[in-house]
Parts: sequence; structure tokens; C-alpha cells
Amino acid sequence: MYASVRQYRSSDMEEVGRRAQEGFIPIVRGVAGFSAYYIVDDGDGTFMTITVAEDRAGVEDSVSKAREWVRENAADLTEGAPTVTNGEVIARG
Repeated sequence: MYASVRQYRSSDMEEVGRRAQEGFIPIVRGVAGFSAYYIVDDGDGTFMTITVAEDRAGVEDSVSKAREWVRENAADLTEGAPTVTNGEVIARG
């Protein structure tokens, strides 16, 4: 199992969530090996997205799709490029 955590900054979390729910989540669900997707609002203008997939290829595909989707659909809501961390899940509960 692999995960991607992407950290962004935004001044409109509600709109980020709405657009992602309507536009990106249906796309990421189509990624081979997709398991889960979350958006976490830290309450201070930063949010993280977490994608979980069965393998590295699924996570890399999700990152590529996220990059393209944000550029085309949410660039006006995000500040700069996200910080991206991808890796193997080594423990879970």
C-alpha cells in the first residue's frame, strides 16, 4: 500500500473542498488500485490531500492527475506549488 500527501495553501478551503468533491474525486477514483482520498483542513490556510492506493504506480498516477486538475481547475485557489510526499505505508490501524 502506498500514499501521497500533498500540502497546499489556500484562502478558500470551502471552495477547494467543493471543487474537489465535484471534479477531482471522480477522477482519482478511476486510478488503478485506488483505495481512499481525503482533504484535511488544518484551519490555518493550509490543507493536505491524502491519496492511498495499492501500489506505487497508483500513487504516481494520482499525483499526475492532481497536478493537472489543480492547474486547470483550482489554480486560482492555491498559492504556489504543493509540497508532495509519496511513499510506502509501513504501518496502519
